[in-house]
Amino acid sequence: MSLERLITDHSNSVKRPLEVSFEFSPPKTDEAEANLWTAIRRLEPLQPSFVSVTYGAGGSTRERTHATVKRIVEETTLKPAAHLTCVGASRGETDDILRAYWDAGIRHIVALRGDMPNMTGAYQPHPDGYASTPDLIRGIKKIGDFEVSVSFYPEGHPDSPSHGHDIELLKAKMDAGAARALGQFCFDNDVTARFRDDAAKAGITIPVVPGVMPTTNFNGIARMAAKAGASIPAWLAKVYEGLEDDVETRRIVSSAVLTDQVQQLRTLGFGSFHFYTLNQANLTYAACRILGLRTKELS
Repeated sequence: MSLERLITDHSNSVKRPLEVSFEFSPPKTDEAEANLWTAIRRLEPLQPSFVSVTYGAGGSTRERTHATVKRIVEETTLKPAAHLTCVGASRGETDDILRAYWDAGIRHIVALRGDMPNMTGAYQPHPDGYASTPDLIRGIKKIGDFEVSVSFYPEGHPDSPSHGHDIELLKAKMDAGAARALGQFCFDNDVTARFRDDAAKAGITIPVVPGVMPTTNFNGIARMAAKAGASIPAWLAKVYEGLEDDVETRRIVSSAVLTDQVQQLRTLGFGSFHFYTLNQANLTYAACRILGLRTKELS
């Protein structure tokens, strides 16, 4: 299919405006920080509904995350959402972080349970901390009138006993005050749609937003998927066979796969998408442009 046909078919089949949010990873080195800010500036003119900055496992990048979010507030037109987890902090420490965010002008939190350091071992809440995501959301709301986003796993959280449990947990998050659910990346669009439909049947009324991710570093994505309980379709693995040393072709393939996935999800009724950018701005930018998102002049 030609690019002209792709764009024409997309605009004819889906009339709703596209809403996007972007997620960035906090830098661990000075070089990574420079790359991050190049990515932020590249995507800023697309004016996403919000951008978020992740934590490392066990809150290992907490300070860098805080500094990055604060700088986004001070130096860009973007609306940042700060990730906050239950792991490794007491209620008092978490509440202090929330107050500092509020004082810095941040009004949106992505509330997560979080993973243990190095993603090893079963989850253990801090003895004096918030025990679960719904518990954390209630604590957030006591500190300030934050907008709260939460996560969902279309294929099931690795620690979850059942699909029904995941639905019940999302319902509890909504009841505690969550405004939207952001999906773990998933390459099976029908699975994501079924989760949304099952959530609606359970009385969940907040937006269920698919998470999408560029696959340029396919081997890295496969490792992430194994840890997150996400599956890699055989056709996708086959596409990347033999391209380990061909970065340019992998970038082209990744852009095509990402764009096609969002287009298919739109035909399934989704209108909002959370891009896990991996700080690869050009791929996300290209996909958004093909899908009809246009840049805006920044003041």
